[in-house]
Amino acid sequence: MQVDFYRDDESRVSGWEAVRGKRTRIPGSVMGLGRGVISHDLAQYVIEAATGYRNGFWGLLSRGATFKSTGRRRTKPGRAVIAEHRQDLLASEHLAGAYLAAWKAGTGGPVTAALDRAAAQFSGLKPGERLRFEWPQAFGEVVSTKSPGKAAILPRKNFRSQL
Repeated sequence: MQVDFYRDDESRVSGWEAVRGKRTRIPGSVMGLGRGVISHDLAQYVIEAATGYRNGFWGLLSRGATFKSTGRRRTKPGRAVIAEHRQDLLASEHLAGAYLAAWKAGTGGPVTAALDRAAAQFSGLKPGERLRFEWPQAFGEVVSTKSPGKAAILPRKNFRSQL
């Protein structure tokens, strides 16, 4: 699954979109940019990937889970994936909270290094750039959505109205 994170400094919003398999486009949430250097969803992604946690939001999404927050029609198989791992999903939020607290406190380690890198890449995004990950990789790369030959995931139209 390919996941692109983006930010729009002018509108003060950030968001993500994913592509699962060859064509399944998953529109992610759009949220206020806030004062942090990394969005909640990006931090959650990096933490789940860096710790190898496969039954959190991102791991379940890659296996077909259909969450209300993604704007896709909920399916019976997608709901079943969530139901089977509901406790793991809740635990992933606690896991992310603990690692974010450690990161903010300056505690070192591989997860902190992954968060540092993602935060630097995300805060440095220029218009037309995305921070792209291939699940379950913890390190992403900055890609231009304007470059020929690179598949771009475009933001949902009129995303400002979704705030």
